[in-house]
Formats: sequence, C-alpha cells, structure tokens
Amino acid sequence: METPDKTADGSEQATAPATSIATQDWEQASADPTYRAAVVDLLGALAYGELAAFERLAEDAKLAPTLVDKAELASMASAEFGHFEKLRRRLARIDEDPTAAMEPFAGPLDEFHRLTAPSDWLEGLIKAYVGDSIASDFYREVAARLDTDTRALVLGVLDDTGHSSFAVEKVRAAIEADPRVGGRLALWARRLMGEALSQAQRVVADRDALSTMLVGGVADGFDLAEVGKMFSRITEAHTKRMAALGLAA
Repeated sequence: METPDKTADGSEQATAPATSIATQDWEQASADPTYRAAVVDLLGALAYGELAAFERLAEDAKLAPTLVDKAELASMASAEFGHFEKLRRRLARIDEDPTAAMEPFAGPLDEFHRLTAPSDWLEGLIKAYVGDSIASDFYREVAARLDTDTRALVLGVLDDTGHSSFAVEKVRAAIEADPRVGGRLALWARRLMGEALSQAQRVVADRDALSTMLVGGVADGFDLAEVGKMFSRITEAHTKRMAALGLAA
C-alpha cells in the first residue's frame, strides 16, 4: 500500500513502494528492456519539451514590454536550454540517439503549441506558468517510479527557472491595473489546462512503454485507478496556481 507524499504546494503525490524499481540504480533497472524503453521515451519527451520551452521563451521575449522583462525571459530561456543539454547528454551516455528519442514527441508537442499560441504578452506568461507547471507535475508523478539515477536527473531539470514568481508578479499587477483582464486570462488558463491534459494523455496512450510504466508491469504500484488519481492531483495543483495568480480556475 502506498502512502502519498506532499508536493511543494501541499498537494498529495504518490510515492513508490519500497520494493520497486525506485530503489534501484540505472544499471540495475535498465536490465529490463521494457523499463529501458519507457525511460528513453520519457527522456525524449522531456528533452523536446525543454527545447520547445527554450524556443517559446525566446519568442515571448519579443513581446515583453520592457528591457528588464526581455532580459528576464532570455535568462529563463537559457536555463531551459541548459536542461535540454543535460537530457541530451544523458541519452547519449546510455547509448541512445537523442534525436531519435525526441522525434516521436515533436509532432504532438508542436501541435499543442500551435493550438495554444498566445495572442499577447500576458497570455504568453500564463502559458509558461500553467502549461509548464502541468507538464512538470506530470513528470514528477512519473519520477516517483524511476530508478534513483534517472529520478535525480528528471527532478533536476524540472527545477523552476523563475517562471512562477515572475508570472505571478506580472499577471497580478496587470489584473490590479485593469480587473477586466482577469476574466480573459481565466478563460485562457482553462483552455490551456484542457489542452495540456489531453496532450499528456495522448502521448502516454501512443507509447506502449510509457503506458506500461503508468498502469503497472514495469513500475510497481500504479494501476488505472491510480492514474485517475494522478490527474486529479495535477488538476488540484492547477487550481492552487490559479488562486496564486488571482484567477478563478
């Protein structure tokens, strides 16, 4: 029986049973070819996500209203690219082609970004805050089932690059200046939430190894009911973030 841990925002997050892959290192765990395939998929998806985040933040910097804001976003973009480099190096180190590992996820992630292209500076901030946070919540849930080496890498690249405090400060200031902005941004955040969860579910469903990791077989303790609870925890964390922004979820 699992006992949930608390995440940084106070919501519950599943923990792996003591006798699971989560207690093994990469050398031990990767002896299982299905587990290895799941990790390659996971790192490939995460790597492309970091690369896309770098590109998006660099583009968003063009919409920034001040030089200070441009510099902040450029710094965040640089941090995202650093995360991408760590993931690319790890894939190469385990004798996997980083490009081949990322390719299955390029289409779905590009489509998500196409469907959720922001129309202005504030929508871009909400997207970075909401979209990236939902993705990070998902990867942290999966990280609980990873071997110790891979888990440390994944959690390291999920470190906040400054999105959260920067977005909260700017969005709350914009709503204070013009309360009408809040309604539009709340609708935008709800759309992002729906698209992000749908995209995560599609990616998992399309990749057999990742599906196995989540519903059982490779990683002990997860079943379909637990997957439902996982997405409920992600939704709960999203609601708390919207409150921090001064928006209704």
